[in-house]
Amino acid sequence: MIASCEESHVEGTGKTRLDSNGPVGKFKGLKSSVSAGNKGICRSVAPVTSPESACARISLPGVMDAEGRVDESRLRMHIFKNGGVSPDERGLVWRFLFGMYPCSSTALERPLLLEQMTVRYQVMKRKWQQLLPGAVRLRLNGTDAELLTAVKFFDQRQDREQKKQQYESEEAREKMSFLQLQAQVLFERVTFDLEELQEAIRIIDKDVPRTDRDLPYYRNEGLGNLLVLRDILITYAAYHPEVSYAQGMNDLCSRFLEVLHSEVDTYWSFSCYMEKFSKDFCADGLYRKMELEAALLKELDPQLHSHLVTDNMEKITFCHRWLLLAFQREFEHSDALRLFEILSCDHLELISQQVDRARYQERLARKYSLEDEPVTELQAINTDFTFELFMCATILLENREALLSCRNEVQLIQFTSRCVCGSAGQDGPEQHPEKNRGKFLQLLQTLSLGLFERSLLHAQEQRGPLFISTP
Repeated sequence: MIASCEESHVEGTGKTRLDSNGPVGKFKGLKSSVSAGNKGICRSVAPVTSPESACARISLPGVMDAEGRVDESRLRMHIFKNGGVSPDERGLVWRFLFGMYPCSSTALERPLLLEQMTVRYQVMKRKWQQLLPGAVRLRLNGTDAELLTAVKFFDQRQDREQKKQQYESEEAREKMSFLQLQAQVLFERVTFDLEELQEAIRIIDKDVPRTDRDLPYYRNEGLGNLLVLRDILITYAAYHPEVSYAQGMNDLCSRFLEVLHSEVDTYWSFSCYMEKFSKDFCADGLYRKMELEAALLKELDPQLHSHLVTDNMEKITFCHRWLLLAFQREFEHSDALRLFEILSCDHLELISQQVDRARYQERLARKYSLEDEPVTELQAINTDFTFELFMCATILLENREALLSCRNEVQLIQFTSRCVCGSAGQDGPEQHPEKNRGKFLQLLQTLSLGLFERSLLHAQEQRGPLFISTP
C-alpha cells in the first residue's frame, strides 16, 4: 500500500542546512499498536507507517464525534484532569495532541492525509540519502554487538517494507506515483549545507546508540528501532537547518517513537512538537527558561531563590534538563510519559484563554454601560509562565531543605543525580501499579496548580511578572 523508505541506517558525518523548511504543517491524529508502559509492549522494529490507526476511534467520552472529528479542548481537559490517558489509548491520542492530524479531520480524510505525509517523508529522506550516500548506513566499529544486531533487524524490516510493494494494485501504484511527483516538486528547491548536515549526523551517530537502550522497546528485535530513530533525526536536521540537531533531541524523539511505533508518524509528530519548543535547544532559549524559572521561584520562595539564583544563572541551570526533556530522567519511565502528556495539553493556556474571553465580555459590558464606572486596568496572565515551570518549582520546593543545605555546585550536581521522583529504574511498569502512578501524578498536578494560584494572587498584589497589562 505504501512505498517503502530508502534504506538508511549507518554512519555519516553530517549536519545540514536548507534554504527552506520542510512542510511541518498542523496535522493530527492516530493510534499505535504499541501500548507504551504495558508489560506486553511490542518489541518489533517500527514499520514505516501504521495505516490501520488512521481510522481508529478515541474511546474517551465526548472527545470524538460520529465522523471521527476530535474536540480538542475536551481532549486536552481530559488529559489534564485524569493525569494522562491509558497506555492502550496513548498512541492514538498523541497523534492528535501533538499535531500529526488536524482535530477537524474525519475518519475518511485521515487515511488520505497519512498517504500524503508518508510519501513526503520518503521523498525528504531520499533526498539527503542521495546527496550523502556514505551517511545512509551507520558505520560500525565492531565493538558493540548490540548495534550489529540492530542493523540486522533493521535490514530485515527494510526487506519487509519492499516486499509490500509487490502486492500493490496498479491503481495504488499510480496514486503513489502522483503523490511522489507532487512531493518532489515541493522539495525540489530545498538545498542543504552539506558540511553542517554531516556534522549533525556525526553527533546523531554518537547519541542514538546511547538512547534509552535499557527500555523494553529497544530490546531484542526492538534494537532495530535505534536505526529508525537515526533516520528520523537526520531527516529532521536536514529540513530544519535553523535547529538542526542538538543533544537531547534523541531522547525526546525516542519517546514519540516508542508510543507511536511508526517512522512516518513519529517524524511528523516530533516536527510539530519542535515547532513550539525548538527554541529551548538554543542558548537564548535556555537562558530565557532559566530567567522565567528564577522569577517564579522568587515569587514563591525568596529565600530559596537567593540561595540558588546567581547573576549568570549558573546554579539553577540544572533545572534546564528537567524542562528540556520534560522530566524524563527525574521520573520513572511510565510516570514520565504521563507527565509529558499533562505538560503538552497546555491546560494553563486553556485557562488563560477562558480568562481573556471573560475579560473581553467584561470590557464590552463596560463600554456599553450607561453608568459612569471607574475604569480599572485589566491584567492578563503572562503565558510565558508555562505549566512545566510550575512543575519544576514544585520539585524545587518539595526538596527545599536539601537544596538549602547545598553549599557549592558539586553538592547541587549530587542532588540532581539523586533527584528521582517516583520509583527509580527504567522498567517501572511492574514496579509501580497503574493506580498509584495516577495518584502520584495527580498529587503533583494539585501541588503545581496550588503554586499557580498562589503565584497569581501574590503577583497581582505586587504587580509582579506573572501578569501583563492589557488594553
